[in-house]
Amino acid sequence: MHTPEPRRGPAGLAPAAGPAPHTPHRGPGARALAPDLARGVMLLFIAIANVSWFLYGGDEHPAVVHPTDGTVLDRALSTLAILFVDARVYPMFAFLFGYGMVQFATSRAARGIPEPVVRRMLARRHWWMIAFGFAHAALLFAGDILGAYGLAGLILAALFFRRTDRTLKILVWVVVAILAVSALFSLIGAVMVSWVLPQATGMSAEELAGDTGFTVGSQRGMLSGDGNYLISVGARVLFFALGLFGQLLGLVVPACILLGWLAARHRFLEDPERHRRLLGRTALWGILIGVLGAAPQALSYLGLLPLADAAWWGTMGLVTLTGMAGGVGYAALFGLLALRLRSRVGSPLRAVAAVGKRSLSFYLLQSLIFAPLLAAWGFGMGEWMGTAGAYALAVAVWVLSLVIAGVLESRGRRGPAEALLRRLTYRRDDPAGLHPAGAVPTRSDSPGPAGPGRPPPPQPSVPPPPIDPPSRGASP
Repeated sequence: MHTPEPRRGPAGLAPAAGPAPHTPHRGPGARALAPDLARGVMLLFIAIANVSWFLYGGDEHPAVVHPTDGTVLDRALSTLAILFVDARVYPMFAFLFGYGMVQFATSRAARGIPEPVVRRMLARRHWWMIAFGFAHAALLFAGDILGAYGLAGLILAALFFRRTDRTLKILVWVVVAILAVSALFSLIGAVMVSWVLPQATGMSAEELAGDTGFTVGSQRGMLSGDGNYLISVGARVLFFALGLFGQLLGLVVPACILLGWLAARHRFLEDPERHRRLLGRTALWGILIGVLGAAPQALSYLGLLPLADAAWWGTMGLVTLTGMAGGVGYAALFGLLALRLRSRVGSPLRAVAAVGKRSLSFYLLQSLIFAPLLAAWGFGMGEWMGTAGAYALAVAVWVLSLVIAGVLESRGRRGPAEALLRRLTYRRDDPAGLHPAGAVPTRSDSPGPAGPGRPPPPQPSVPPPPIDPPSRGASP
């Protein structure tokens, strides 16, 4: 039986109808542990994924960024990264980015900020993220993802932020279907080019595929191997511009943002107890699908899957599709871990969560250390450093982040990038949001039409949100 869609309310709000679920361990103003814990750990994975882009001196594999030479340990670590890290961490961060968009809108609506103002703040935030991403790419690292998140958030919020759960789920399934068809045809094409057509035509795979020499592996030298800094800036800006729209058209980032909206509307990470079984299934199957989908690429890297170098693109569609499942699976796993650990959060976990709270600052810090040390225009260590040494550097930078984040947390300070983005985003629309966590703004800081020295306006009632009623076992 068809049920009419509920009346739309403020953009992307969490369910307001009925009593809120009881969450005994968190106060009403407390911050959910799971998103910060996930971001904090995933920044280690991001460091591992990004540092390989600077190893421009090693032999190339066309489908992955990891060097193929080096010790047995180097190759083993690269294989693990292909299976568990590559194409998984950025979808997970896109999911958490979407989750945060809904939290942003919900918290400001609860403080009485009008919906048009909230939408204006979100748009301004996304424009500044694109600007941050451009600066990051031009100065340090071409593989920046901030710009792609900002562009996707800007477009998706304008088109779909007020849509119902049902509409968002349809959009996600359409994306999954497109990615699945693309992955299937890529695999079939790679098999034809590698084995079938050469035997049938007598032509080589390179002749059939039109080998251009441009591969994933070849980009390491192009982006990090030039000793002239100004020339390297031009290469990075070009790569950033292509990636900015490529990430959007690749559909994984938009789909994960939409999944983050759905999960946030139902408070999957704020109230993991209520969604324990679904989080468990999502973590198990998502991570398993992610690993299995990356297995062909790992076998190809090890030389155990004899795809022709000219057909390096054959596994990319499968890795992209299953990476989305793996990223969401990781987010669900951290929701479960937060549920298990929230009553006994010790200093190490608090430090990881503190890094997650300041993920933008520490994401940029990684490039600030990696680029000058490893790129040819800096100290050039990427020419001779192996994968094991690079991963040790990545872990060291992450540990340094833990120390710095712990100090900032103890002083109640935000990360410098977060503080700057807030100031650029909030301006006069939400002066209270500029105060450090725990600070109580004065009455003159209250947002809204009351103005300085006047009493704040009464809290408006929140209309029904634009979601369908949650059903048992529904996917986030």
